[in-house]
Amino acid sequence: MSQVVIKDAAQLELMRRAGQLLAEVFADLDRFIRPGVTTMQINDRAEAYIVETLRARPASKGQYGFPYALNTSVDQVVCHGMPDAGQVLAAGSIVNVDITLERGGYIADSSKMYCVGAISEEARRLVDTTYAALWKGIEQVRPGATLGDIGHAIQVHAEAAGYSVVREYCGHGIGQQMHEAPEVLHYGQRGSGLKLKPGMVFTIEPMINQKGRGVRTLRDGWTVITRDGGLSAQWEHMVAVTADGYEVLTLREEERKAACR
Repeated sequence: MSQVVIKDAAQLELMRRAGQLLAEVFADLDRFIRPGVTTMQINDRAEAYIVETLRARPASKGQYGFPYALNTSVDQVVCHGMPDAGQVLAAGSIVNVDITLERGGYIADSSKMYCVGAISEEARRLVDTTYAALWKGIEQVRPGATLGDIGHAIQVHAEAAGYSVVREYCGHGIGQQMHEAPEVLHYGQRGSGLKLKPGMVFTIEPMINQKGRGVRTLRDGWTVITRDGGLSAQWEHMVAVTADGYEVLTLREEERKAACR
């Protein structure tokens, strides 16, 4: 992977704007995702909102040959779930919706878990623990900290709850390209890896499995599922390193209102 690209104030402002547009997409989906909706309807709704309302580009569409505007990863799907007109969301399911958009030459990337109707206590615990693990990682971000600090915090929190961390996929630098340096692992040792500097921008996106961390890819070449059939959850934010800490560029409105954030 190439050298880390440090963003200046003007570039960060463009990324901040893209991130907040992406938060608007999720706000629209909050009112749409429910039992009986298909994952393809989610895709079509998000793409129309990005293109027609926000006048932006769905950056995932066509990236590496992927044909859709987003990923929908349901229940045991870890990541890269492909929207399907025949896949109807049933009450009790959990689904990760992973969306990117480009506006002003810069890309924003984030994902959110949706609980479809009433879900089990086991599923709720996994979803909530994964969200907390994401924030444990984010809270490590500051100049002089390391990527290992982020991964360690996520791993410790997830494993303390009895879960496992997927290791085949990671966060990544982002900017004018969807995937830039550095790679951001969701496990690791404190003090290891690249030191963080102001102007770095990357995603943190832990994938946490209910059971073992083993995964496999389906024949479509995209969809990744848990090897043992257990549930999987993921949350993702795009984070900038600031002079004294971090800024979450894709922060959603409900998160702004939460006192603990």
